[in-house]
Amino acid sequence: MQHQSHGWSVAVQATLHCLTGCAIGEVLGMVIGTALGWSNLATTVLAVVLAFFFGYSLTLRGALKAGLDFRAALRVALAADTLSIAVMELIDNGVIALWPNAMDAELADLLFWVSLAISLAVAFVVTVPVNKWMIGRGKGHAVVHQHHAH
Repeated sequence: MQHQSHGWSVAVQATLHCLTGCAIGEVLGMVIGTALGWSNLATTVLAVVLAFFFGYSLTLRGALKAGLDFRAALRVALAADTLSIAVMELIDNGVIALWPNAMDAELADLLFWVSLAISLAVAFVVTVPVNKWMIGRGKGHAVVHQHHAH
């Protein structure tokens, strides 16, 4: 049986890991879409796709380093990160969509960076309990930690 504080610690670590991949993808997608003058929808879709890509890539890298073959590592990454990234992206993009003028902010605007940073922080806070719940049921990042432990 896992100690309660350990469960929260693992959940925070898993969410920080997820946040890293999501933030890389989000920022890159928003920068590319905004720099190219794409519509808000196209920019958001690119940012979400890249967030999933980088989120999965970080876990995939760790699983491969733990000795799994590519197919097994990909299964671990998909199992570990799908719900976490989905929740994080939903919250992150929801905050930006609801934030007045944030969707129209340019890269040089402070609003662009402040709204992005705060939306990721809110997404982190909401996603930690989701990861805690999944880890407590042997799902999510618990799957990753099974492979790191051996």
